[in-house]
Amino acid sequence: MGQRAGKLISGEIAVKSALTRGSVKLLVIAADAAPNTQRELTRISSLKNVPTISYGSKELMGRLTGKSPRSAVAFTDKHMACGALGVIGRGDVKFKS
Repeated sequence: MGQRAGKLISGEIAVKSALTRGSVKLLVIAADAAPNTQRELTRISSLKNVPTISYGSKELMGRLTGKSPRSAVAFTDKHMACGALGVIGRGDVKFKS
């Protein structure tokens, strides 16, 4: 839903670009993303004061977004970001198989 509304960005390059522009409200990095990717995204998000969490795997991120495996996803809407944090915190993540 967020992807179609333009409020969810996925993939390392697109996420870096959105972080640099300052449009990201929440960054979620796959726990199995490459160490350099994790370091670079965390560095940029820290400079931009963007909350960042590590969650799941690249495969799970891809499945949740309906795409191929993704190292990171970024929420550009604060309400969607808050909702995502709540879902992740409760462990209610669901996806189509």
